[in-house]
Amino acid sequence: MSRYTKSTYRVSRRLGFSTLETGEELAKKPFAPGIHGNKGPKKLSNYGVQLQEKQKVRFMYGLNEKQFRKTFEEAGKMKGVHGENLFKLLESRLDNLVYRIGFSTTRKGARQLVNHGHITVNGKKVDIPSFRCKPGDVIAIKESDKELAIVKSSLESMNKRVEFITYDESKMAATFVRYPERTELNGEINDSLIVEFYNR
Repeated sequence: MSRYTKSTYRVSRRLGFSTLETGEELAKKPFAPGIHGNKGPKKLSNYGVQLQEKQKVRFMYGLNEKQFRKTFEEAGKMKGVHGENLFKLLESRLDNLVYRIGFSTTRKGARQLVNHGHITVNGKKVDIPSFRCKPGDVIAIKESDKELAIVKSSLESMNKRVEFITYDESKMAATFVRYPERTELNGEINDSLIVEFYNR
């Protein structure tokens, strides 16, 4: 299955969950798309509930099914809680960290910045969105791209950063300090349902 490239608002409304984590997609129309969408949520089977939970996270981080499954299996080989490890791996992706830093207002935009070669990790250009960062890595805008209007606009609209990232405004660079705690991430997700979905 390829990556979803259609309307983010539409998929958020279908899932009843803000994949942008801002809530703006559901502000005006907090119901599913289509002519029957405002008749209330459908009753889901256990499988349906688990599938929906998995889809929330997959669409939120912008992964296709193959990538998500691979990340899930990798998380299972790590020590600790499977669901929490999954989030650690997803949060350490370069495109996600570029979004968390505030270089882009969306993960989709962050992925584009990485793809176009505007981002460096520890001083070296990295153009792979799925690149896995480690604590201590320094993520920055490439020196020649520091005047990009879209980046400046995004940084100006940034209200608060996550605590596992520190940002140096003068250098337009951030340090990935540590892996996040599960309590620091989206509390609307029940990661145990995702584990149940793949282990069924």
